[in-house]
Amino acid sequence: MLGVRTSVNCIRKRFPISNNHPLLSYNPHDLVPFFEYRLYANEQLPDLSDLPQPRLFGTHVPFASLANPINKSSSRVVYLCRNPFDTFVSSWHYTNKIIPKTQAPMPIEEAFEMYCKGIVGFGPFWDHMLGYWKESIERPHKVLFLKYEDMEEDVSFHLKKLADFLGFPFSLEEERASCVEKIAKLCSFENLKELEVNKAGKSIKNFENKNLFRKAEVGDWVNYLSPRMVEQLTKVMEEKLGGSGLSFKVFP
Repeated sequence: MLGVRTSVNCIRKRFPISNNHPLLSYNPHDLVPFFEYRLYANEQLPDLSDLPQPRLFGTHVPFASLANPINKSSSRVVYLCRNPFDTFVSSWHYTNKIIPKTQAPMPIEEAFEMYCKGIVGFGPFWDHMLGYWKESIERPHKVLFLKYEDMEEDVSFHLKKLADFLGFPFSLEEERASCVEKIAKLCSFENLKELEVNKAGKSIKNFENKNLFRKAEVGDWVNYLSPRMVEQLTKVMEEKLGGSGLSFKVFP
C-alpha cells in the first residue's frame, strides 16, 4: 500500500491510470517528497512554489512538531501506522539492510530492548501513534488515522474513506468503472514490488528501493519474536496505549 501515499486525487485527476502512470516508473517516495529527507534536509526554508497543487508531502515527524502549522492551515493529515509487533520486525530488517557493510547487523534482542524503551528514530512508537490518534479523535476533519491491518483487510473501503476525507469522493460512474479496484491493484504491494524501478533504483538518501519491499504480511512477527519478547511488548502496549481506545490486530 505504499503507493496510496500518492493520494486518490492525484491518481484519478492528475495522473489517470495508464501504461505511463508515474507509479510504474518512479518509487512512491520519489513522487511524494519527505519533509525531513528532502525538503528541509538541505535548505532551511525550501521554495515550494514550483510544486503543483494540491501539494502532497510525506513525513515521519511526530504530530507535536507539526501541530502549530497544521492547525493554522487548511492542510489535512493522513496517518498510516502498523501494529507495534510487525512494526518492530519490519524496522529491524530495514535498518540492518541499510547500515554500512562494514558494520555488523544489530542482533534482534538488542534492537528489541531499545524499541521497548522508546529508543528509536522519531521517538517512542506509543508517543508517535497517540499524538496522531488523539488529534484524529478531536479533529477528524484534519487527521485521518489509518491502520495497515485494516487496509489490508478491506482495501476498497479504505480507499473510499481516504477519497472522502480528501474531499474527492468517488462518483457512481467511477465505481461502476471499477476505478477503486484499479487504484487498489496499481498501489498494491505485490504490484509495486515487481516493478523494475523498485528492484534496482534508489530514492531516499540514496538507499536502494528494493529494501523498502519485504513481505508486508500481517503477523509475520511470530517468526521472529520469542514468547518472552511477546509478553514484554504486550505489557508495554498495555501500559502506554491502555485507556486511549487505540488497539491493533496482530494476526491475519
